[in-house]
Amino acid sequence: MSTPVVSIAYHSGYGHTTVLAEAVRNGAADAGATAHLLRVDELTESGWALLDASDAIVFGSPTYMGTASGAFHAFAEATSGRWFAGAWQDKLAAGFTNSASKSGDKPHTLYYFQTLAAQHGMHWINLGLKPGWNSSTGSENDLNRLGIFAGASAQTNNDQGPEAVHKADIATAEHLGRRVASTAHTFTRGRTTLTP
Repeated sequence: MSTPVVSIAYHSGYGHTTVLAEAVRNGAADAGATAHLLRVDELTESGWALLDASDAIVFGSPTYMGTASGAFHAFAEATSGRWFAGAWQDKLAAGFTNSASKSGDKPHTLYYFQTLAAQHGMHWINLGLKPGWNSSTGSENDLNRLGIFAGASAQTNNDQGPEAVHKADIATAEHLGRRVASTAHTFTRGRTTLTP
């Protein structure tokens, strides 16, 4: 049985999103996947080849002005050749983002990732967690403390560095990585079973 390959294709402006990308990678690796970090603003031909060979691609970017960063948008446009060739058809996809505001229109960034995945014919994996921190017994340390379902989201104050990324947001990103890897295991086993 083959080990699924999960690649995290992300951009980080100031390091906060890198912390989340590393958490997604760690979660995926903990769940038995081979996991790779790929900065979309530094992609080489071998990086593109790794994305093409991956079972799952997790998109990540800070939320700037209500959407993904310009560097991530440039990457998304550069995937058009893959779209024409159907290279990412039926791969798995997921996403994560960070912004300074509690909301900051982070869901819009995740929906942008979902649309990109849908255009490529990929299957979107949501966070799969109930919202945290929404009752009198809740805490800011709950998983999914921001209550966003489409993917992993984080809030980090704009006057603090990457070391201030909230531990609950890191744990939520790790959860996403494990969920992607687990789903990839199911998909790869199914394909192996169904292949004549």
